[in-house]
Amino acid sequence: MIKSIQLLYADTSKSLSFTHVHEHKIIIDDFAVQEASFTLKVEFNCNITFFRNHDYKWKEINHGGFSNWYSPKILKLDSGQLIQANQQVGIWEYQKKQTSVLLWHFNPYNSGPIVNYDADNTKHIVQSNSDNVLTSLGFLLPKESALEVSRSKIPFSAIACFTDHCDFDTLENLKEQRVFFRTHDIKLTKGFFLYHYSKRQEIASWEHNADEFNAWVNDNHELAYHSLSQSIKPIEDACEDVKNFEPPIEDIPTWIDHGFQPYNFTAYKNHDDIEPQYTRQMQEKGVRHFWNYLDSGTAAIGVINQVNPKHFTLGTYYNGIKHLGFKSVMSKLIKAICFHYYTDNQGLILYRKIAKYVKTSKKRVSFDRHFKFVFNLVKLIALLAPVFLFWNRNKKKTYPLAKYTPLFFNHSIDGMPFKVFQTIEMIDFKMALGKANIDMLIAESGVFIAHTYFSAPMNYHQGKLFQDGISIDKEVSACFKYISEMIASKRLWNPTFNELVNYMGKLENVRFDSDADGTITIENEDDFIFRAVR
Repeated sequence: MIKSIQLLYADTSKSLSFTHVHEHKIIIDDFAVQEASFTLKVEFNCNITFFRNHDYKWKEINHGGFSNWYSPKILKLDSGQLIQANQQVGIWEYQKKQTSVLLWHFNPYNSGPIVNYDADNTKHIVQSNSDNVLTSLGFLLPKESALEVSRSKIPFSAIACFTDHCDFDTLENLKEQRVFFRTHDIKLTKGFFLYHYSKRQEIASWEHNADEFNAWVNDNHELAYHSLSQSIKPIEDACEDVKNFEPPIEDIPTWIDHGFQPYNFTAYKNHDDIEPQYTRQMQEKGVRHFWNYLDSGTAAIGVINQVNPKHFTLGTYYNGIKHLGFKSVMSKLIKAICFHYYTDNQGLILYRKIAKYVKTSKKRVSFDRHFKFVFNLVKLIALLAPVFLFWNRNKKKTYPLAKYTPLFFNHSIDGMPFKVFQTIEMIDFKMALGKANIDMLIAESGVFIAHTYFSAPMNYHQGKLFQDGISIDKEVSACFKYISEMIASKRLWNPTFNELVNYMGKLENVRFDSDADGTITIENEDDFIFRAVR
C-alpha cells in the first residue's frame, strides 16, 4: 500500500521505516527531528483519486489542495481503499502532477505567519514558534468507513465569528450596537479600551463606561482588550500601563493589537522595559489569544470563507468588486496587491504614503511633497506593472499568507503557549454578508473570523452598519437578520472567538485508531462530533 516514506527538511532527506501493526494500521517508526519545519513525503503503490476537502466533500486529486489540522485527513486510492491519518496534526498537501504522492507538512513557511514591527514601525513577517511533539504518527486503512470530525459545535455547519475593533465606539453608538445584536441574537468578540486616554473625549472606555461594557457581557458577548488605550501615552506611562493593568472582570483571554502601541504583541520586543516580563505578565493576566495585524484578505462578493484558499486570489476578489466602477475597483485592487499579493513591506509603505498624499491633496502642500508623491507613484507603478501585465496568470495565485488557510495556530514564547489568529477584513457588510455569500459559506461548511469596525463613521466606506453615524442601515440590518435566521435554524454557528478556540482547538489533539477488523474509533473521548465517511 505504502511504497516509501521520506523525511524532508532543509536540503536533506532520509528514508523512514514503517511498521504494519496489522492489516488496517501502519505506524511510522520513531524519528527525531530537530528542525522547526519538515515534511513527510509518502508515496503509495497506486494513485490517489479523491481526497476529503475542507467542505467535507470528496474532491478529485487533479484539483490539488490542502488539509490543515481542522480539516479531514482522508483520501481514497484508485483501488478503492480509504486512507486516514491517525492524528489531525500538520497539513496534508495533494499535488496535481504527482498523484501517488502525499506530502505531510509540519510548520511550513507561512502556515503560522506573525507580524513583527521594528522600532521604525517597519512590518516583518516571521513564522510562529511551535513545538513538534509527535508520537505514533501513522495511517489507518478502514475496512468500510473512515471518520471525520466536525469543527463546528453544530454538526458540520458553517461558522461566523465576529471580532470588532472599538476605534470609533462612543457610549451612544455602543448602546445602539448592543441593542441591534441582541435583537438578532448575534454574539461578538468586542474590543474595548481599558483606559480613557484619547484625543477624542467621546470615545468609550472601561474607565468611563464600565456599566455599558458589563451590559455587553450580560448579553453573552466576549470582551477583548484592544491594547489598553486609544492614543499612545509617553513611553514611561505606557510601560507602567502594561505592567500594572488588571482584568476588570474574570476571563478576558483575547488581545487585539491597536495602532502602534509599544506593548502590542507585534511590537513589545522593541522595548527593553517591556520585553523581559511581557509573556509572563500576559499569562498572569489571563491573556491567551493574540490578533497581530494579519488578514487573509478583504471580504467581497464570493470572498468570505477563510478555510477555502480559492477565495483569496486577485481574480476572485476582482470578480467580487467589479460592479463598483473603475475608480473604486482599481483602488481596491491596488490595495489588495500591496497588502495581500505581496507580503513584504515595500508595497505597504508606498500605498500608505500615496493614500496620505491623496487624502491631504486639497490642503497646501510643498513642492517637496509633490516631488515625493511622483517618486513614490513611479515606484508603485513599477511594483504593480508585472501583476497587471501577466494578469491571467497572477490572478489565480493564492495570497501567500492565505495559502495554508491559517485560522489560528500555536505560538510558544519563552516556553509559554499562546494562540495567534488570522482574520478576514470586513468593511462593506452589504457585500460581505449578503445572502449569496452566507449561502456559499454554509454550502462550504466554511469559517470566517471577521475583523470589523461596526461603528466606523468614514464617508468613503460603503456598506457600513451606521448609515449616518446613528441610524442602522436597513440593507445591512437585512443581512444580519438573514444570518440570525441561519443561526436559529442550526445551519450556522456563531461563537465568540474564545468559544471557537475552546471547541475547535480540541481537533488538533484528536487521535484515531483501528482494530484488526478495520473499524475506526476515536481514542480520546472529548465530546467530538463525528460521522462515517465512505
